[in-house]
Amino acid sequence: MRRVAGITIKLLQGDITEMECDAIVNPANNRLLMGGGVAGAIKRKGGVEIEKEAVAKGPIQIGEAVWTGAGSLKAKFVIHAAVMGPDRETDEKKIYQATKSSLLLADELGLKSIALPAFGTGVGGFPYKESAKAMFKAIEETAFSLKNLQQITFVLWGEEAYNSFKEVIGS
Repeated sequence: MRRVAGITIKLLQGDITEMECDAIVNPANNRLLMGGGVAGAIKRKGGVEIEKEAVAKGPIQIGEAVWTGAGSLKAKFVIHAAVMGPDRETDEKKIYQATKSSLLLADELGLKSIALPAFGTGVGGFPYKESAKAMFKAIEETAFSLKNLQQITFVLWGEEAYNSFKEVIGS
């Protein structure tokens, strides 16, 4: 556990679709279609209505975020942060901006807790450690302007992802 500007940051290894929090974040494509990776898992567990609501709000710019209901998930909302376009390519800047947009949107909605996966590392093929650096930098640079958000939990699928984030962020 780590704190930045009064916000608690935790790392968990597990399934983000099982999180009980205000919002889980979907590392989306800018068209907001929910096919594979984390998006596919959210759609399978939460229901197709999440994708229908998301697609109605898209397309969005890479780096932007929108919210939807969470269907039958335990979370109250899903924040869809565009980390890539149709080419499925991402980079540090896109991941940084998508993370920042997610945090600002969560705060604007008055949310206190969100769960984030490792952005861009699945379908986007971005290295875990580089994703962790970009995401944590966005947290550090945005945290002081957040008024409502109190807890950010990184929910990481698999040991490699967890260990990479732990190395960058700490436990």
